[in-house]
Amino acid sequence: MRFLIIGCLIFSFCRAGLCQIDPRLKKASREDRAGWVYIHLEGTPHTIGFQHGYLLATEIEDNMEAMRYFMEGNTGKEWSFYRQAVKKMFWNKIDPEYQQELSGIVEGLRARGKDYDVYDLVALNGNIELGQYYVPWLADKIKKGSANNKAPGNCSGFVATGSYTSDGKIAIGHNNWTDYIIGERWNIIADISPEKGSHMLMDMMPGFIHSGDDFVITDAGILITETTITQFKGFDEKGIPEFVRARKAAQYARSIDDFVKIMTTGNNGGYANDWLVGDTKTNEIARLELGLKNFRVWRTTDGIYVGSNFASDPKLIREETTFDPMDSTSSPNSRRKRWEKLSEQFKGKIDAETGKTIEGDSYSELVKARDASRCVIAGRVDTDPKGCPEWDWKPFYPGGTVQAKVTTAALAKDMKFWAHMGNPSGEDFLAEPFFALHPQYQWQAKFLHDMKAYPWTLFESRK
Repeated sequence: MRFLIIGCLIFSFCRAGLCQIDPRLKKASREDRAGWVYIHLEGTPHTIGFQHGYLLATEIEDNMEAMRYFMEGNTGKEWSFYRQAVKKMFWNKIDPEYQQELSGIVEGLRARGKDYDVYDLVALNGNIELGQYYVPWLADKIKKGSANNKAPGNCSGFVATGSYTSDGKIAIGHNNWTDYIIGERWNIIADISPEKGSHMLMDMMPGFIHSGDDFVITDAGILITETTITQFKGFDEKGIPEFVRARKAAQYARSIDDFVKIMTTGNNGGYANDWLVGDTKTNEIARLELGLKNFRVWRTTDGIYVGSNFASDPKLIREETTFDPMDSTSSPNSRRKRWEKLSEQFKGKIDAETGKTIEGDSYSELVKARDASRCVIAGRVDTDPKGCPEWDWKPFYPGGTVQAKVTTAALAKDMKFWAHMGNPSGEDFLAEPFFALHPQYQWQAKFLHDMKAYPWTLFESRK
């Protein structure tokens, strides 16, 4: 399948009179499976970029146009604003190897007739920290108190070890919550073997050089995921972009200490997260709660750390958020309560199969029943909330859990993880009947399509 797809691309170029196969594609491959697009990229930074741009040219163009449309509609800022922002604020803070990789993506795109440049790609990679941190920070800078202090409250994840797992080794899982118009495009499994640093297997969006929702395993034995610190306020335009630090940490961290050091050095506060990390070499797990002014690390070789967008450090909560940890009806806190129940229920049993069950859980501790709402781990916003307040989303907004990933130390040793495209509860989103019922969101119909729940599928790296 991999070579067939590349062969089809080559055949189409031969018909156009461009028959020479670029040698940079020899070690690259692509396969479409269960709603995902798997790509293998290997070589120098520029070569990896070229392979990426070439193999995913159609998907990158679609993602770029959808992201541009969505960000302009959602923030009131034109794409040219974001291009200028990254040119001024981000580009010179990107490591040379990642500049080369981005330039390679541009070259690969242009080989397929797609006309984008590095500033388009940097804005795409930095879309979360630009649209949801930088823009509110700018508004607050111009007029104090005008910023919409509602950093995204999305995703549910865990990392466990010791007495909490079935074999005493590390297990980790994550599901991605986002706007469906964006989430339907978060469907790439990237197997990246760079010239330097660790071999990485991760999910991502087309055109990203990082995971973005951050689920990564590496051949250094490092397992990474995160959930956002919700209602966070803060940004430093002089800092290093979050997406750069996240990619660098995935590629070069060989220990939890390495990971913490890379993520905290030059921190710009963009995309503030609770990072959940494991090191299979030591069987230790950690939680790095990273704001802008504050960060804190918890570590253990016997326990579980969970995330559903709540912060835990009182100082960080007080100084950098408007989050109320006592509001039991909020999505982060209701999911936290569910995490506590599931942690006890599955203690000593957590593995890949129970991890899938957990990430697809749709039981609400608020209504004491299964529910399709923001207050369950595999949440949905596009339905009647049944007792769960909408909080930072509008009623029936097309958003929620769009995919999930799970792995264990045993699987990660062989560079494997399970991935599920679509809501892991097994529920489909169908665009046409949704827009008929909720025409106020018809503006998204240009780029929002059906999202089917595919089966869990095992992916592995090419070594």
